[in-house]
Amino acid sequence: MGIALQKRLLTSKFENSVHEMMINVMLANTFLRMRLDEAFEDTDLTFPQYNLLRILNGAFPNGYSRGEISRRMIDRAPDMTRMIDRLVKRGLVERARSGEDGRQAITTITAKGRALITPVNLKVKAVHKKVGEALTEKEANELSHLLEKLYGYGMPATAAESGAEE
Repeated sequence: MGIALQKRLLTSKFENSVHEMMINVMLANTFLRMRLDEAFEDTDLTFPQYNLLRILNGAFPNGYSRGEISRRMIDRAPDMTRMIDRLVKRGLVERARSGEDGRQAITTITAKGRALITPVNLKVKAVHKKVGEALTEKEANELSHLLEKLYGYGMPATAAESGAEE
């Protein structure tokens, strides 16, 4: 067992190595989210909102349907419509009916949204740099490979991952 985990939880007792690994992954996720939340401090954005804006910024000047945004999100967002509504009210995104299918709304990022996300992206890159100081390039690649192996192996796909529309 790692010393950091033992100090953090004040215990050395785990059911097995898989239990210990799961706790480590959850603590690492919490650590990373806390660092990212610091990057959003002055923006009144949540991580899912930032993720949505980042996705739309990557598609600019085009946009995506709600289902396509959901497929690309890091976290499942069951309230995608409400999240988009909140961002529309703030003037960060806009929705328009698709020319190809009038039943489908396409969400795009606005100039205000792009202006907000640009400095946040710089702060997020600073977090990447700081986290990168803890691992070598080889270690980061190995960890990424192991985590992909973990979440990609035998886990049931969510509706968004399987391509099902909401």
